[in-house]
Amino acid sequence: MTSIGTGYDLSVSTYSPDGRVFQVEYAQKAVDNSGTAIGLRVKDGVVLAVEKIKHSRLLVPNSNKRIMTADKNIGIATAGWMSDTRHLVKRARDEAHSYNSVYKSPIPAKIIAERMGMYVQAYTLYSAVRPFGVSAIMASIDKDGPQLYMIEPSGQYVGYRGCAAGKGKQVAKTEIEKLNLEELTVREAVKEAARIIYTAHDDTKDKLFELELSWICDESNGLHAHVPQSVLDEAIEYAERALDDDDDEMEEDDE
Repeated sequence: MTSIGTGYDLSVSTYSPDGRVFQVEYAQKAVDNSGTAIGLRVKDGVVLAVEKIKHSRLLVPNSNKRIMTADKNIGIATAGWMSDTRHLVKRARDEAHSYNSVYKSPIPAKIIAERMGMYVQAYTLYSAVRPFGVSAIMASIDKDGPQLYMIEPSGQYVGYRGCAAGKGKQVAKTEIEKLNLEELTVREAVKEAARIIYTAHDDTKDKLFELELSWICDESNGLHAHVPQSVLDEAIEYAERALDDDDDEMEEDDE
């Protein structure tokens, strides 16, 4: 079968003869063209990190954040269209508020992931709408401990110990698989997350980028928050040093 739509990509509600929904695949392509986002679930919390590409030197630092808070104990990092990100985060906030209003307790990670997955999947069913061009990595701590889910443009949601989305996801996944996540602390995970983002960054295509880091752990009192500036600076220094060491090793091997 051909790999292009040939008429079957005109509507998200139409399957191709080989069972593909091209509009969903195109939405995934929008995610794959975005900056890398990763999530690490470790023994005492969850860390989110995003490579925020800076398309202009005129952008205000720390604006247009790609890591947002959906509820006090829920953070969302995204790769894909920023406008779709804001829509999904607003929906997640509405779901969290609705659950809390009814049950008088914070919404569990699995339930909000399921509800958001169903919401995203609904946008793949009707020809009058288009799929969301965003993958959302959702971090939380609930009664079952640290939780990490990723919701894809198809509406599929899966629980992970470590996951990645965006243009550098293959490199990031390879690096995440090398980590012993069950033994890492949040402090260590912050440094490793920074190192992975710096490793996945492609200097030949995107010169400027900004690192965003957030966590949910005991140090943040179980709340989702961006890491303190001192911790961020320390993580960036660690990542740059690790990158320089890798470059030195490659030069020695060439000699």
